[in-house]
Order: sequence, then structure tokens, then C-alpha cells
Amino acid sequence: MTTAPRPFEPYEDGFDVDMDFSEPTAFPATAERSPLQFTAPAPGIAPSAVPAAVAPAAPGFNPVGEILAQAQSTLTPAPVEAATLAPAMATGLAPASAIGEVSVPRIAIHVFAERQDTLAAAERAAQDRRLSRATTQIRIGGIMAAVETYHHEPTPPLIIVECLKDPQTLLWEVDQLAEVCDAGTKVVVVGPTNDILLFRELMRRGVSEYLVGPLQPLQLIAAIGGLFNDPAQPFVGRSIAFVGARGGAGASAVAHNTAYAISERIGANTVIVDYDLPFGTAGLDFNQDPLSGVADALGQPDRLDSTLLDRMMVRCTDKLSLFAAPATLDTDWDISTEAFEEVTNRIRSTAPFVVLDLPHLWSPWMRRTLISADEVVIVATPDLAALRNAKNMMDLIRSGRPNDAPPRLVLNQVGVPGRPEIPAKDFGAALGVHPSLIIPFDAKTFGAAANNGQMILDAGAKTKAAEAFQTLAQIVSRREIPVIAGPKAKPGKAASTESKSMFASMFKKR
Repeated sequence: MTTAPRPFEPYEDGFDVDMDFSEPTAFPATAERSPLQFTAPAPGIAPSAVPAAVAPAAPGFNPVGEILAQAQSTLTPAPVEAATLAPAMATGLAPASAIGEVSVPRIAIHVFAERQDTLAAAERAAQDRRLSRATTQIRIGGIMAAVETYHHEPTPPLIIVECLKDPQTLLWEVDQLAEVCDAGTKVVVVGPTNDILLFRELMRRGVSEYLVGPLQPLQLIAAIGGLFNDPAQPFVGRSIAFVGARGGAGASAVAHNTAYAISERIGANTVIVDYDLPFGTAGLDFNQDPLSGVADALGQPDRLDSTLLDRMMVRCTDKLSLFAAPATLDTDWDISTEAFEEVTNRIRSTAPFVVLDLPHLWSPWMRRTLISADEVVIVATPDLAALRNAKNMMDLIRSGRPNDAPPRLVLNQVGVPGRPEIPAKDFGAALGVHPSLIIPFDAKTFGAAANNGQMILDAGAKTKAAEAFQTLAQIVSRREIPVIAGPKAKPGKAASTESKSMFASMFKKR
């Protein structure tokens, strides 16, 4: 643990009211000794004295905190506003859906939990993709079990301990833990009461974070990520992986058109990465012939920086860039999983949205990419082979992403004349998800766009397919289309057209 207390921000204003419900003598006076920190003692200095016995706290120490903790575990699902505010009030963390990008290094994490729900939350968090590089050990027992353990073995970089006792006993046990912790160890304490005095006292003793149970897996992940995220690290964009349930499902076309809609209609900078090295079509779809691209980046992932990435990318529009595939069979592409992961992470620092066009194959790097992506979109056709493959993909991704939403399903080429099809309702029911989008079969529009190197929004702006791609762009980007959108639209003209269309139907003669 660090020797300097961390600045206190999230609890200062929102929880000062708890001071009125706390007893002024809840904590022992500490003026006689210096704060005990989670660092190695200096040579020649004896460990701080520890009280032989600690008197239990008075009953009802913090009734407000106890009520909040009980309400979280007993109340039925509340509306969105209440559901998002309760975790923040109880833990001081942002809602689980807004934890942002979490990157935990290759460290060891030890968890000592007393309650079954805390053990379950820790197990689910350990399986999460965000903690894939960390090694997590979960043990039954509280702080004193950790003290006994670290009498015989070194402490890891992060220890998470739970204590259900009164605040005074908790503080005494934390002091005991500090005596056996190595320098630099971070400690997260999980307790039963939500009290500002207890929080401040723990921070003064060098504890990194204090959480109030019951915990949710994403809340624990957010707390861990907050301890190890580097504020100096570059911006990380949102990765959206598109994969076809079968060959010819049109996943590449859906990925490219969705990326184009994000950049042109929503107005966000977007990068397309074509990982189908031998047969990629991103260059053809955008009428580009790049000399270098994603293959060069995969060949030298350690040398990638912002300047080199900018040289390798092809700028299709003002807000859309492309990492095209070489689309050649002269090379046997034998690239490690780590290279794909490193290149993807480097590219994510260049734009808010990174669309990954994945080939229809199965390999270790494909598995890793699908599990680590922020959003996964499975494109399928309404037939039995696509249903089987999509079911297998759904099951694997769900098991590898237990704390994330399931992949999105897009049904493409629906309504082919003369072809028997599985109804969209039955298709989604078999997978356990509702199709996010159904794209009708339109051979004329898609064929003309592909042959001319255009996107559907340009080749057939008024078609149902163009409307579908705009809708999918809003879904995966979680943004709305501005009233005035598109690089070719004139603001004044667009506004007047919108105004005319809004009132024309109201005054139309019947």
C-alpha cells in the first residue's frame, strides 16, 4: 500500500449526512501514534503497538448504512434511476454499465471473503475478460485468515479482504494485516456498513479502497481497475467485432456499412480493421488499393506508434480510416495471438470506434478477439447451418464473457425468393436473444454498391437496407444520429427540409 493517503473525493459531499448518525466516540483516539501504513517498516523501527483487546462497538453504529446495505440485497429490481444510483451510493463507484475501459496487468490477486455472495461475486469477476491477465486466488475467511496466511508467504500486489465485524474490530484487524504486508501491496476492504468515518480512517491507514457489500462482479472489477489504470495511458476506443455465422452471410458488408454509418451519420471517427488477411474485401468495398495495411502492423506490433499507424491507415473519408487486408495468397499467415491482441489495442487508441471485420474461421486468436471485444455482432442468414453455428458462437462467447451482455444478432439476406427460411422469431428463440436487426434481401442495391466500390448509404440512401445500417450504427455505438448529418448535407438546407417534412403531414389536404 502507498504511504501517502489517497485524496478523498466521491464521499465528501454526498455522505456528510452520515456524520449526524455516527457516535463521536466511535473510533479510538489516534493522536498518540502515527498512522499505520501498508509499507515495510523502516530499519531499526519496531512495529506499532497493537491493543490487546478491542471493545465492541455500540449497537446500531450506523443505521443508515445498514439500511442501505440491506435494501440492496432484498429489494426487487427497481427502475433504471434507482438501480443505477444504489451501487454508486453504496460503493462510491460509477454504475457497472459505466465502468469504462479496465485494464489490469499480469498480477496476482488474493481474495479472502466471509460471505457466500462475496465469494460468488469474486469468482465471476475472476472469469471476466477484463481480468484475464491477472491470476486470482479466492479463499474462505476474513482479515485474520489473511494475516495467518501471510505469516508464511509473501503478499501479492493486491489483497481483497472482507470483515463483517464492528468498525473498531475491523480497524484493529486491518492494523494486524499491515504488520505482515510487503511494501507496495494494495488492500481493498469489504465491510458491512457504509460510514464516512470508517472510510476516512481506513484511507488514513493506507487502505486503497473500501467497498460495502453485497458486491456485484462489475463493481469489484471497477474497483480493481481503478487501482491499476494509468491516467497517462492514451485514449482507448470501443471495439466492435463483426463475425459471420457461416460463409457468405455478409458479415463484411454489414461491418463496412455500419462503420460508414457511424462515421458519416453519427459523425464519430471510426477505423475499420480487416482481419481476413487472404480474402479481405474492405479495400474493394471502399475502392482503395493500399500498399500497406494490417499485415504490416501484425508483422511488427512492438514498433507501432501513432506515426506508424497513421502511415499504415488509408483515409477513406474525413472520419473513416481503413486498415485493409493484403488479400493475397503468396504468404502463409502464421501470426501469434499476442500479435493480434497487441495490434488491436494499439489501433483502439486512434479512434473512438474500431470495427473489427473478422473472417469465417476458427483459431486461438479468433477466440481471444471475440471474447475481448467490447461488442460482438453475429451476422447470420435464416437457415439451419447458420443457426447451428450461431448457437455455438453464442454459447462460447457467453461462457467467456459472464458479466457482459450477450452478442447481438443480425439476420441478413432475409426474404430470398423461393428459399425456405427459419422465421426470425424462431431463430432468435433458439439462441435466447432477439435479433437486433433484420436486413431484407436486396440483390440489386447490394450488387451495384459492391461493383462500384460504394456503401449502401450512397448507392441506395432511400432503401430499407440503408435505414437498417443507420439503426445498427446507433445500436452498437450507443449514440443518436444528429438532426443535421452527413458531409454532403448543407446545414441550412437540411434544417429546412426537416422542418418541411414535419409539418407537411399536419396540413395536408385530405
